Amino acid sequence: MTNDAAERKLALSHLWVAFIAFILACFMGEYQVLERSGFISAMDSPTVYFASVSTHGVLMAFVLTSFFIMGSGYYIAVTSLKQAVWNRTLAWGGFWLAVAGTVIAAVPLLTGRASVLYTFYPPIVAHAAFYIGATLLVAGSWVWCAIMLLMLRQWKMAHPGQVVPLAMFATAMNALLWLWASAGVALEILFQLIPLSLGWTDTIDPGLARTLFAWTLHPIVYFWLIPAYTAFYVFLPKQAGGYLFSDEMARLAFIVLAVFALPIGFHHLYMDPEQASGWKLLHGVGTFVVALPTLVTGFAVLASLEIAGNLRGGKGLFGWIGCLPWTNTMVLSVILSLLMLIFGGFGGIVNASYAMNAMVHNTAWVPGHFHLIFAGTTVIMYFAIAYYFWPMLVKKPLYSNALALLQLWLWFIGMSILTTPWHVLGLLGQPRRVSGVVYNNLLTLSWKPYELMMILGGLILLGSACLFIYNLAKTQLHPTQEVFAGEIEYAEPMHAVASLPEWLNDITLWNKVIAVLMAISFGYPILQFFFIHAPGASPWGF
Repeated sequence: MTNDAAERKLALSHLWVAFIAFILACFMGEYQVLERSGFISAMDSPTVYFASVSTHGVLMAFVLTSFFIMGSGYYIAVTSLKQAVWNRTLAWGGFWLAVAGTVIAAVPLLTGRASVLYTFYPPIVAHAAFYIGATLLVAGSWVWCAIMLLMLRQWKMAHPGQVVPLAMFATAMNALLWLWASAGVALEILFQLIPLSLGWTDTIDPGLARTLFAWTLHPIVYFWLIPAYTAFYVFLPKQAGGYLFSDEMARLAFIVLAVFALPIGFHHLYMDPEQASGWKLLHGVGTFVVALPTLVTGFAVLASLEIAGNLRGGKGLFGWIGCLPWTNTMVLSVILSLLMLIFGGFGGIVNASYAMNAMVHNTAWVPGHFHLIFAGTTVIMYFAIAYYFWPMLVKKPLYSNALALLQLWLWFIGMSILTTPWHVLGLLGQPRRVSGVVYNNLLTLSWKPYELMMILGGLILLGSACLFIYNLAKTQLHPTQEVFAGEIEYAEPMHAVASLPEWLNDITLWNKVIAVLMAISFGYPILQFFFIHAPGASPWGF
């Protein structure tokens, strides 16, 4: 097998695991909106519901994302740097380690022995196999991170003074982000949850556990999101027929995302008593700072699209919009993704605000916001990247571009119909983290029309997901004599970049900055648990 074929197989294997997890999770998601609505009494089962919710959350948030990011990351590294994967044997080892972890964790999830949602909040504790499996999945992703950073270092040593390709710079920043972000939950699992679930200890400090999980909980969102932003910057402009507005602006956006996404997890702990208000304020301010790269990205993407539209003959202030290639899956996905990002980002600002967060945090508003950002903005870009990569990975043309366009529109429509009722229900006081409402009054009766809308939105999303898997499978398996000979085309900036300062061309400085910010934001809030013990907590917080 040639190097090219071997690396395509490595990427494809990761992506198929990701999308198998995705389609299974979609079926569970539709079951959940049906069960929660209470319209079909035969489906009412809190045990099955919470097992389904937990499995759905883990498959989407950990399995889909980790395997997609690893698979696409390998392919981006190989094609942008034009060098082979460093230690392909180790890469496959990381893949199988992550697969083994997924299978081990799936057993307690599917049998209802790990119904802890996709969070790690004691005193709710899952079976030890769930935590061991999750640890192996994360360890497999660390192998990918190490390979990405080593490939970047190798390239820089072989090309001194040259500009690192933007796609690889973004991928390396994401690898660095994930190494830092996953450390929090890894510490919680290894030193608290696994010993507790195995009976090695009788009690742990839940405040410390929640603090460690807050370390991971918010930056993981940007670990998911950076591949979408990468496509915005490095694939979209070329596919639209234009140029990237600014290479330097893109690098700054990725830097700010990675650096400021990490020390801001306490807005998930606003109601928790363990952390002082000053630390929460510090994290809250940081949460608003991390909105800046999203605003910059929105501007840069629209500027790149305007350049492309004008080059394609657009006239006047808005004429460029109609001249864009709307039948290009990458272009359509980005436009739909940005629309969902606007509304999801507004919800994020609400969640980051102390007073407003207190009103909506434990209501249906939060899953509405979360699904817009993750299942909307992020996952639709995973679709776009898959549609773009698949012909190159399998060396066959995409089975149906028309089907792909229909699937993308259905996903956007379904997500809009699903999440709008969630936001309204949150304002009407519907709680989250419950399987159903067993009492009836005028308020809960007013929820019913919105729950019907959610069922409809879920059905549309499920149909869209099935079309996506069908199109990819047909592309790979459909017999054809036509060979796809295209290669990845990375966007060129409007103004060529001949050289860059090292702080825009390497991650070493930013790793040190992250270390300082994490020490400031989490140092004392974690150390306090080792010196101040709550009644009943074991010494040293474990």
